[in-house]
Amino acid sequence: MAKDTTGTSGAAAGEAKANGEAPTLNVLAQYVKDLSFENPGAPKSLGPREKAPIININVNVNANPLGETEFDVLLTMNAEAKSGDTVVFAVELVYGGVFRVVGFPQEHMLPLLFIECPRILFPFARQIVADATRNGGFPPLLVDPIDFAQMFQQRMAEEQTKAKVATPQVN
Repeated sequence: MAKDTTGTSGAAAGEAKANGEAPTLNVLAQYVKDLSFENPGAPKSLGPREKAPIININVNVNANPLGETEFDVLLTMNAEAKSGDTVVFAVELVYGGVFRVVGFPQEHMLPLLFIECPRILFPFARQIVADATRNGGFPPLLVDPIDFAQMFQQRMAEEQTKAKVATPQVN
C-alpha cells in the first residue's frame, strides 16, 4: 500500500489530487550569490586575545518572482567581529534559493516566501558562514537559530508604519 506523504489525510488528499491543487513548495536550486570574508589584521589577528571580540550579526530576507510559480529568495547574513574599534573579521553571505510555489492561497504567499523559504535555506547558510570563519583562522561562527516569523512580523509592522506616515490624513 502506498503511503500518503503530502501531509493531508485520506479524503482531503484525494480531493486535492483530483483537483490538481495540492499545495506544494519545492526547492529547485540553492546557490551562493555572494560570499566575502575579510581578515584585515592577519596574521596578527590570529594570535591569542585577552577577551573575545564583540560580534554583530545582521540578517535580511528578500524575495523576487521569476515567473508565475517560481520565486528567488535571498537570505543575506552579515557578521562583523570587533575588538574595540578594530575589525577582527567580517563575513558577508548572500545565499539564494529558487522555489516553486503552487496551490497556496494568495494571503499565504508572503509568509511562505519570507518565513518558510528562509527557514529552509538557513542551515545551509549557517554552515557556509561557519566554514568561512573557520577557514579564516578563527573558531567557526555558529549563528543562533533565527525566528523568521518574528522578523516577518517586524517587517510588516515597519511597512505599515511607513505607509501611515507617507499617507497624509485628510480631515
